[in-house]
Amino acid sequence: MQLTTIIGAQWGDEGKGKITDFFARDAAYVVRFQGGNNAGHTLVVDGRTYKLHLIPSGVLYSGAISVIGSGVVVDPAVLLEEIKKLKEQGVTVRLKISNRAHLIMPYHIAVDGALTRHQGELAAGSTNRGIAPAYADKAYRHGLRVGDLLEPEMFKEKLRGAYLFNRDLLTKVFNTPLAESEESIVEKYLAYGQELKEYIGDTDLELYLAFKDGKKMLFEGAQGMSLDLDYGVYPHTTSSSTLASHIGVGTGVGYNIAGRVIGIVKAYVSRVGTSPFVTEIEGEEAETLRKKGQEYGTTTGRPRRVGYLDLVQVRQAVRANGLTELALTKADILTIFSQIKICTAYKIGDKTVTEMPASLSQLRLAQPIYQTFEGWQNLTDTTNNFNALPESFKKYINFIEKETNCPIKIISLGPEREKTIIR
Repeated sequence: MQLTTIIGAQWGDEGKGKITDFFARDAAYVVRFQGGNNAGHTLVVDGRTYKLHLIPSGVLYSGAISVIGSGVVVDPAVLLEEIKKLKEQGVTVRLKISNRAHLIMPYHIAVDGALTRHQGELAAGSTNRGIAPAYADKAYRHGLRVGDLLEPEMFKEKLRGAYLFNRDLLTKVFNTPLAESEESIVEKYLAYGQELKEYIGDTDLELYLAFKDGKKMLFEGAQGMSLDLDYGVYPHTTSSSTLASHIGVGTGVGYNIAGRVIGIVKAYVSRVGTSPFVTEIEGEEAETLRKKGQEYGTTTGRPRRVGYLDLVQVRQAVRANGLTELALTKADILTIFSQIKICTAYKIGDKTVTEMPASLSQLRLAQPIYQTFEGWQNLTDTTNNFNALPESFKKYINFIEKETNCPIKIISLGPEREKTIIR
């Protein structure tokens, strides 16, 4: 299909980067359409590891143009460092940045930390990268955009009001000083603009013309379904829409076509941040799974909370995103267990619930209803051969398909490109 969208069906960290990289070889454009550098993707290609935060995972292919769309919030310092590291690793960075994408400013990072402290138990477990305050300023209509970096006088004019607002918010509401002066921000950010100048442009128009010309496009979502600002476990969410339908908003192009929408599902679940986590496991079993799966944040390095696969969560992702198929990742990690559980429903009081509740109080009370499966001890000799998979693993796959009414067409058995089965 001309359009393919890759979406996280859980809390994020499902392995979207590897799957995006796998499909990017056939794409003319690989596009990020929401989120910021709170997202992180780790790619392993030819034995080398690449860590990305803002640049789409297709950057490793010379034939694809990577696009940071208008719905993304951009920390220019982080982006420049990412470009530098990729170039040091021998990667040619073919990148376009929307001039309409909003900037993360130093005061946004300061406000982020103050907000988290203020919100207490209702906080989202922010990465403190300034994402939420940047989106808030966008909605307040005093945000600064990437294109402003190339217009010094406009940048200064816009910054004046935004700086005073955020300074007063920090000092008068949160009793927190703002270390960076307005003058230093102007000097630093205009310098960033000169370094990024070659990449900045009207990506909305370029993507529209490419779409009309029939070129293949791959859209890469950040985070996952349960972190969506509207349909996730609010308020423990990110600050943008993580749904597939947001690609038009985040790129400025009315595609009017669903295309192929792939939901990435990890064979277990992990979560960075605070919120109810119905299938969470703790203790020695959790630590074993965390170490085996390398469940530590790409952006923060924080240990992730881990738990069993939750099909209540996946059902919502299938419905809300219009998923055409699922990609199952990290099943190879579960070879450490002789028995594996899948949550099929929640018990809330005297009710059995099979769809994700909107109520935070209900989620806090929810208890998992599990079905237990025999584990699989070896997946090392099954690469690219579905028929060679253990029967216990096939039963696990068939059960997920039946419960979610969505086919699993992609199975990832490791971080490398070649460890992928296409059904």
